[in-house]
Amino acid sequence: MTKSELIAQLAAENPHLRQPDIELIVATIFDEITAALARGDRVELRGFGAFSAKQRDPRTGRNPRTGAAVPVAGKSVPYFKPGKELRERVNGGEPQAPLRARAAE
Repeated sequence: MTKSELIAQLAAENPHLRQPDIELIVATIFDEITAALARGDRVELRGFGAFSAKQRDPRTGRNPRTGAAVPVAGKSVPYFKPGKELRERVNGGEPQAPLRARAAE
């Protein structure tokens, strides 16, 4: 599912919201997750999973054409660890009500 498909599905499920508002909501959520990861924070969405940034150490790589050694700098990479509930639903576990329905209970 692409970002535009997500927005279209949310618009179809929520006809009381305008599409530009839904676009803003989705963009804001993604921007906040990105900003938190850039600060080195962890973002946990209960029942879905956790986003974090992992540090990769500097290493020596190889140029595939020449085989020459190339230094590769250390860097932070985004990492996602799915939650137990998400893993169960993806693997065909017991069907559960959508998260928003349970939140309303």
